[in-house]
Amino acid sequence: MLLSESFSRKLKSCDFRKVTKKRVQKHIPQRTCIGCRTVQAKRSLIRVVRTAEGVQVDATGKLPGRGAYLHQTRACWKKGLKGPLARALKTELNNDDYERLTAHLESLPEDE
Repeated sequence: MLLSESFSRKLKSCDFRKVTKKRVQKHIPQRTCIGCRTVQAKRSLIRVVRTAEGVQVDATGKLPGRGAYLHQTRACWKKGLKGPLARALKTELNNDDYERLTAHLESLPEDE
């Protein structure tokens, strides 16, 4: 009984502060669409990457190389293909690159 009394006194004398659990939101990477210049979550945009084989659409978002991001809308892709895409990738789009990107543009749903 002596042990429990001394233990309870120590507990009473200790300064216990309430530890509250704060909900910390996970950081969501943000990227800018080069077509319309709006900032959104990285996952909601399509990455276009410059590789040794040329410019291509990166579905996984993990290909090595310089990348740029576009919305999944035809309007952003049309604006991007006019010049901002080449500038963002620091390269000139050749005919093969342009055809590959235009084919992806055609696969996108029509703007409303």
